Amino acid sequence: MIEQIVQWDKALLVALNGSPSLFLDGVMMTITETTTWIPLFTCLLYAVLWNNIWRHSLLIIAVIALLVTFADQFSDAFCKPYFHRLRPSQSPDLANVIDLVNGYRCGLYGFISSHAANTFSVSSFFMLLFRDKRINILLPVWPLLASYSRMYLGVHYPLDIAAGMLWGILCGVAVYGFYRWVSLRVCPQVCMSSSLCTSTGYRRSDLNPVLLVFPLIFIYTIIRATLFAFTS
Repeated sequence: MIEQIVQWDKALLVALNGSPSLFLDGVMMTITETTTWIPLFTCLLYAVLWNNIWRHSLLIIAVIALLVTFADQFSDAFCKPYFHRLRPSQSPDLANVIDLVNGYRCGLYGFISSHAANTFSVSSFFMLLFRDKRINILLPVWPLLASYSRMYLGVHYPLDIAAGMLWGILCGVAVYGFYRWVSLRVCPQVCMSSSLCTSTGYRRSDLNPVLLVFPLIFIYTIIRATLFAFTS
């Protein structure tokens, strides 16, 4: 049964991996880079800093650091060396079958996906923190795209991504629960008007930059991908 699941996993990867388009290669190479998403994270922190007193902001920043460390170290420092599952790009069975972009292979082991764990943990935390319908619809686009890019580039199997996603969501929910337990005791909410704020006290207008940064990231991705296609 396990062997059958592994074979399905490989078959699904081959179906999702790569394309003949250099432009799409450039899109996925851009999306998979953490630096591409720094503006989004900056806007998320802006909403935190602008809506909380200093000690509450410091608490949230500390909790986010704890969250990312916990999600990343479990996947990188424990799972990858424990399971020893070669990435598709490093597997002798698949390395010459799948499409690789500019020789991009990443590290040796891939289970579980750190990209999926980190992005889903952070996005889950902020969705619970803000409790805004617009954010809840748009923010998952980030981890979903980042996760798909890893399969497109041939550095993760679908099961790597699924396990990383589940671990990331679990971390996000658990750490948010810890944050709420602490914050309700030491940090009062600032904005409490239901017409202007979310149920967790964040001004809806201060969340607009989070929504506006996505089109800018899209434009940046298109430009980078176009340059990639012309120079490759």
